[in-house]
Parts: sequence; C-alpha cells; structure tokens
Amino acid sequence: MHDNTTVFRLFLLLILAAPAIHAAPPNVLLIAVDDLNADLGCYGHPLVHSPNVDRLAKRGLRFDKAYCQYPVCNPSRSSFMTGLYPEQTGVLSNAGNFRDKHPKLATLSQHFMKHGYFAARVGKIYHYGVPLQIGTDGEDDKPSWHKVVNPIGIDRVELDAVTSLRKGSYGGTLSWRIVDSKDEDHTDGQGALAAIKLLEENHPDKTGKPFFLAVGFYRPHTPYVAPTHHAKHYPLSKINPVLEKPGDRDDIPLAALHDRPNQRELTVEQKREVIQAYYASTTLMDACLGRVLDALDRLKLTDNTIVVFISDHGYHLGHKGLWQKSDLFEGSDRVPMIISVPGMKNPGQSTASLAELVDLYPTLSDLCGLPKPDHLKGHSLVKVLGNPKATVREAAFTVTRIRKRMPGQKGRERLLGHTIRTKRYRYTEWADRKHGTELYDYDDDPEEIINLAKSSSHKDILKRMQTLMQSTRNHTK
Repeated sequence: MHDNTTVFRLFLLLILAAPAIHAAPPNVLLIAVDDLNADLGCYGHPLVHSPNVDRLAKRGLRFDKAYCQYPVCNPSRSSFMTGLYPEQTGVLSNAGNFRDKHPKLATLSQHFMKHGYFAARVGKIYHYGVPLQIGTDGEDDKPSWHKVVNPIGIDRVELDAVTSLRKGSYGGTLSWRIVDSKDEDHTDGQGALAAIKLLEENHPDKTGKPFFLAVGFYRPHTPYVAPTHHAKHYPLSKINPVLEKPGDRDDIPLAALHDRPNQRELTVEQKREVIQAYYASTTLMDACLGRVLDALDRLKLTDNTIVVFISDHGYHLGHKGLWQKSDLFEGSDRVPMIISVPGMKNPGQSTASLAELVDLYPTLSDLCGLPKPDHLKGHSLVKVLGNPKATVREAAFTVTRIRKRMPGQKGRERLLGHTIRTKRYRYTEWADRKHGTELYDYDDDPEEIINLAKSSSHKDILKRMQTLMQSTRNHTK
C-alpha cells in the first residue's frame, strides 16, 4: 500500500502547486445527481439558477466534454462504481447486477474501505426504481459501504398529486408537481441533512479516519417535484421550448430515435410546464448541495476534502422531439462534471479535454495515493487537473441498448448502439452498422442536424472514425 500522506503531498506540490500541505489523507465527497443535464449557470445556461454548483466550479475544474458510458441509470452507475465499461459489467439495462459477473470485484468505495476509509452512502448511488423504491435500499451494493441512509420525502409519499402523461406512471415518463413546501420536506432535503449528520459524526478529528461519502440526489429525475419558491425562478413566459425542426429526423436511422409514448404530442404550454418543473427540481438539488458544502466549510473540512460532482447521464428537453434519455445524441450522453481538489492551482477554470465517468475510479485513487486495481479501464484525469489543456484520451465512448420494432419485424428487436465522441465529431453505429450509422461535425453543426455518414466529402473522416471505433470497442468489450 502507498503512503497516502506522502503521495498526496507530492501530488499537491508537483501537480497543483498548492501553497498548503495537509498531513492527513484527503477525504472524498462524491455527489451523484440523477438525470441532470448541463443546463447550469456555470455551463453558460442563461436561465437556470444553480449558485451552489457554480461556487463548486469556482473551487475546482469544470469538464465541458465529459460523457457517461451508458445513458440510463443502472448501467451508468454500475460502470463508474466498478471502473468497467457496461459490456464488461454485464449490465445493459435497469435490470441486472454487476455482482452476477464480478462477485469479488472491489467497487470504488470498497477500494477506499480496504485502504482505511470510512465509506457511507446517502440516497441514490447504485440504481433505484424512482420514485417507488425511494426510502428503501433499492438495488444497492451492500459490500460497498459501512453505513447507508435512505431518505424519503413528499416526492415519494404524495404521488397522487403528481401530474403525469401516463396515469399511474411517474418514473419512466414525464411527470411533475410544483408544491408549496420547504426543501427539507423533499427526499433530497432529507438527504442533505443526513449527509451533514454523517460529516459531523465521522469527522476525521473524531474518528482518526478519512471518509468517502457518496451523496446521491434524486432530483431532477421524474417526477419533477419541487417547491414553489424554486419554481419562481422560472416563469412560464421566460421558457422557450426547443421545437422539433422540420426534416431533422429524415437522415437519422430509425434505431437512433428513442421516442417515448405521448411525448412528441406535447403542446407548447405542456412543454413549458415540464421544463419549469425540471429546472425547479434542479434548483432544489442545488440548494441541497449548498447545505452540504456549507457544512464542509463550517466543519473545516473543505481544505482537505476532494469534491466530485457528476450526473449519471445527460437529459433531453425536446431536442429532435426527444425527452429524457437512453439515446446516443450529445444531450443524452454528455454530463456535467466538476472536480475540486484542495490547493488546486488556478481553480475556476474549465477544460475541453475529453473525459468519461469511468475515469473517476483511477482519478480518485491517484489523488488519494491509493494503488489502482488492475481491472480498471478508465484513465486518470490527474494530468488534466494540473493542466486543463492536457488530454488523456482521443475519444469518449458510450453504448446503449434499445428495444425497437424495425421494418419487417413482428416484434421489438434488441439493438446495441455504440458511439464515440472526439473533440470535433461523433460517430455512431447501430447493430454493427446493420441498422445505420451517424456522423456529426460539432464545429459546423452543434445541434446534430446533418448526418454526414453518407456524405461523399467525408469518406476519409468516416473511415478514420470507424477505425477509431473498432479500437475503442476492443478496449471496452
């Protein structure tokens, strides 16, 4: 085992040029948010009120091109908590458990436990069926924690008051409610209070042990339930929904369009209500995050705690007529990611370096001076944290599996789609090209309107992307 103190000191001195050195190994606070896209103030959104995410960004490094490995909760979380890609974990849907294939694998938090850390979970880190499993252990991995807390609030216990596109359904479809309430009436508010209590009870000054605390906020996952005082930031008159552009879908493979029932038929007014509730839920989550960050400051833990803020995947709010997640477009695959390390040189910067959620396991191991397990497939981002212009990968990889009725088929077919995102392009294959390919140039077409896969002038680029896809897939299988 590495000497945590020595490695951390060297890291701060040589990489981040920190003015102050701490004798104790660093703590880790992992904030994992459910279904959050990059519509945040620090990412340049003109409307979304996210002061606490923004203040964390000022303390750390904001990743502008970070990507999930699967745009659905269970596969994504199984991936970043194990350090393996989804086809390696064997989890390719919200059903399934990585332990079936890897019964003895050390998860991210388990790795820290083995090296002297106290590890705890509050809320959703592994998969939960939201909202019905809120307040239970959900699909948690028990070996990953010393202690767990399962908060519950009115977003779970008052479902009858929620408006839903599909009566009686709340998690897999658009559903929302704005209600006069306090933040602590909600599951995430209770989660923040539980996280603060754990920080107080497990302060390293009391226990003599560093902590790995993972806090999983549920909002803005459906149902988007939020207090009225957060919705006031988003008057309906200021919300301009994305409208599907005529002909936008004409050159897209059928397999790529993950439509959900009733969602393309939303009226403009309904879209405004949905987006208002989603953003209000985002601001509720932000306020809860703020309470936890305040507690770090009050307990004098900020100067020796690494804070990671991520979402499990992106989220659509009408782009191409798509809502929610599961597909392989930028909105579904790109995630907000902020890493704050004590003593960072020039905090508050951003990086365009490509990153994946699977990179978190090796990165945190490096930052805390722990050996990296041999099974890890991601790349450490330490070099990028020290120099935002540095790069550690040529492409970011995402996979998804859909069930779709294809032409000539009687039932729905299970299809795998794979995509890679480079600095400029995205290339996607459906069922090993049997059901189509896509190529987008983000320099010229940031909204992914024109599929260049059949463009004669892009044959060389297409060939290079196909070669890169093959080498990437060889690494992720």
